[in-house]
Amino acid sequence: MAEVASLSKAGHASHCRRCLIALPFSEVEVDSSRIAVVFYCLGTLDILDMLSSKTEELEREAWRSWLWEQQISGRYGTGFRPSPYMTPEDFSGNPSEYEEPHLVMTYTALLSLSILRDDFSALDRKGVLRFLGSCQQEDGSFSALPSGGESDLRMLYCAFAISSMLDDWSGIDIDRAIDYTRRCYSYEGGYGQAPDGEALGGTTYCALAALHLAPETEKSTLARKLTSQERARTIRWLLQKQTPSGGFSGRTNKLADACYCFWCGAALNILGAGELVNERAMADFLARCQFKFGGLAKAPGESSDPYHTYLSLAILSILPADHSDDDIWKLPRLNALWNATEETAAWAREHIPARCASS
Repeated sequence: MAEVASLSKAGHASHCRRCLIALPFSEVEVDSSRIAVVFYCLGTLDILDMLSSKTEELEREAWRSWLWEQQISGRYGTGFRPSPYMTPEDFSGNPSEYEEPHLVMTYTALLSLSILRDDFSALDRKGVLRFLGSCQQEDGSFSALPSGGESDLRMLYCAFAISSMLDDWSGIDIDRAIDYTRRCYSYEGGYGQAPDGEALGGTTYCALAALHLAPETEKSTLARKLTSQERARTIRWLLQKQTPSGGFSGRTNKLADACYCFWCGAALNILGAGELVNERAMADFLARCQFKFGGLAKAPGESSDPYHTYLSLAILSILPADHSDDDIWKLPRLNALWNATEETAAWAREHIPARCASS
């Protein structure tokens, strides 16, 4: 096999450093999800072990303060809004009726603050548990907002991850949520976004991570969550998603996309089948996704963005290819269930749970 290109760590760090300052006009549509973008950028710097060297303490403190400004409370409980895009800059009152905490943004805010090594003294833990409960639907799924919105496995995973970080599952009905997850299992072997949906790489990861995060209950034992036959079918389906290019596709008969290298590869790692991935071919594909000005794109020849940059590096951390003595490809290990480096996950476990504060 031809020699794989070098991993441009400095370029990828610079790309995310720039995006933390300002996004290009092409990314204007993600302004309403700004916390998620912040997570992808900070997460990239964390995986590259360059957060301290590429940023100043004053900047990190400013990012911590901005993240806490997005924590809002109301009749639904407490969580993090996506950004202040609905609020005038000089507004100092309570959040408007159009600003509600968002499940994905609460999950990414907690991880971002963990990356920044916040002490979480400002976290309203009881309010977050109430918020999680207000998002759970009758069928066991979770909506993005207490008032509604998207309701699928992505939101369920975020609710499970937040409960795991808090080390408190009292805010949700675990059994109903697991029943919903099992109804999303597809005949193909993967999990759809909702029951009867087409199997997708991203929601398959969300389902498997959620099932492995959840504590066992009398009704939802480990054997019932995922049978050995289902596990084998899921492994087969995920492996079939690795294309001749080395990358992974997210659905049957689709082209490879860098982000699905993470979704499918991390799912295989959770199932204990990561060694079945052709890691060198995947690394070769991701190397070709590197953009000349820094960052990684969804496919070779495309422009980079924080989302694909982070997820590409995340899977290289989980499933590193053998590059002999080339240290440039060595990255800190990632916790595949929380999607954070092991050091950041350890910080979260020490500072987020309710036992860490009286709130």
